[in-house]
Amino acid sequence: MLRFKSLGSGSSGNATVIQAGSGAGLTHLLVDCGLGLPQLDKRLARAGMLAEQIDAIFVTHEHGDHIGCARQLALRERIPVWMSHGTYMAIGAPDFGGLLHIAHDSLDIEIGGLRLRPFTVPHDAREPLQLTCTDGAARLGVLTDLGHVTTHVLQELTGCHSLLLECNHDPALLAASTYPPFLKRRVGGDWGHLANEAAAAVARAIHGSGLRQVVAAHLSEQNNRPDLARRALAQALGCGEADIHVADGPSGSEWLAA
Repeated sequence: MLRFKSLGSGSSGNATVIQAGSGAGLTHLLVDCGLGLPQLDKRLARAGMLAEQIDAIFVTHEHGDHIGCARQLALRERIPVWMSHGTYMAIGAPDFGGLLHIAHDSLDIEIGGLRLRPFTVPHDAREPLQLTCTDGAARLGVLTDLGHVTTHVLQELTGCHSLLLECNHDPALLAASTYPPFLKRRVGGDWGHLANEAAAAVARAIHGSGLRQVVAAHLSEQNNRPDLARRALAQALGCGEADIHVADGPSGSEWLAA
């Protein structure tokens, strides 16, 4: 069985646990570690886990709300870490004590009962990667930071049954916000973050390939509202707004089957 839980999603920190298998054969992947170690430990405990159960860490890019405590956690628990070469260089090429593995676009990674497939996205980071994960039966896509959707992104997401999808902002709320002009341009630009309607277009484009569940993620506290994200995604998928889950900053999401 493949299931996942956001431990928190937003500018205050991002981390997602993905679990595959059953019984003693469980594999746990942590995607991003954008929290401090004490907070990460607390949120793992709420999820019924210990940090020592994590089999691997995948870091999508170097921004602080995603990389956070990845190195500290890896060294403390001796957990292998995957990230792109660009991300590694962007954080100053620190010593990972032999735990670092370099991830590449469209090159599969096998971790226990999980197969990961990273793919490049347009975002204002050095070499950002998002990913899909499968246990051979279900397929989950993680797409939480990008400015616009490319053909390559849609190709990689085709066939996903569940999707953790960035719904960062509502353009009208962003325009009316107290953000300075340069930050509004950055967030709303082609290398920033997805607006609700852009996220809905992603869901609509891959809906016919088996998509049955979308979790709205990385919502801006100032420039978006859960009801707006739910409405856009529900209209794209032809479902009720109550069927759309939202991962927030303080608590993330519940455990969800992929």
